[in-house]
Amino acid sequence: MNTNKLFSYETFVHAVSGAAGGVTAMSVFFPLDTIRSRLQVEDSREAKNTFLAIKQLVEEEGISSLYRGLQPVLTSLCCSNFVYFYSFHGLRSMVETNSTGKNAVRDLTVAAIAGFINVVLTTPLWVANTRLKMQGAKISSEDKKLLGNRPVYKGITDAIIQIAAKEGWTSLWSGMIPSLFLISNPSIQFTVYEAMKAECCKMVGGNNMGAFTYFVIGALAKSVSTVLTYPLQVVQSKLRYGSEQMKKLTMLQIFAYIIRTNGVQGLFKGLEPKILQTTMTAALMFLCYEKIVAYVFYLMGVYHPSCGIKK
Repeated sequence: MNTNKLFSYETFVHAVSGAAGGVTAMSVFFPLDTIRSRLQVEDSREAKNTFLAIKQLVEEEGISSLYRGLQPVLTSLCCSNFVYFYSFHGLRSMVETNSTGKNAVRDLTVAAIAGFINVVLTTPLWVANTRLKMQGAKISSEDKKLLGNRPVYKGITDAIIQIAAKEGWTSLWSGMIPSLFLISNPSIQFTVYEAMKAECCKMVGGNNMGAFTYFVIGALAKSVSTVLTYPLQVVQSKLRYGSEQMKKLTMLQIFAYIIRTNGVQGLFKGLEPKILQTTMTAALMFLCYEKIVAYVFYLMGVYHPSCGIKK
């Protein structure tokens, strides 16, 4: 095991490329993420067609509501993707061997460890981001009473400071337990993506994979992981934005609450915009990431990280 690879320039290139790709993709598809968050948190908002939901939100709160909280989301995503891509590629380079028999198991394990590191380090950013994005959201009268006079946050730093001061530092890690379970989401995504990319490389030969291929396999990998883990994401949103009473409930109790109030379909409320947003965002992110990495390594004159082809 070579620990020097963990701090290599190549690992840093992967991390910066992943962060840049994630920010680019989220900027394009952010309105879909806004609708997904609203549907998960606002019990009064119907789970209608995605574009009808966007139209309704624009009519109620203006077009700017679709981009509310964009800056803190991009800040959080940039940090999160940097940490994840750095951890994933750094750890994988440390344990890489010439054997290809257990690559899927290796990638799944490394992705899970990278996910754990990412969750622990960046959950406060996502808690603050959820609060900022949901300012002005419609919630039930019961939740309004329990939430009390929640302050207006001026930005991500202000949100973190106010949450810590008024609710305690532990509130910054609200929703971390389901987030740890959700490590399975990027783990599945990256494992499926790397497996599909390896097969595509074999079929087309070398580094001749086109942009469309990266886009498609990125979308497919994210679709699989999103559908399998979506109910946990609903619980996570409830914990990050919900009342103090909601935060005191266990994951199983929140599952029961959602089913009791909205039925089993409540566990999949907002799935349509989530599928659209995450698959399109992931597809564009992987496309940008692969092209940035390939270009940087081309300039460096080293092996292409995807297919092992020299400049």
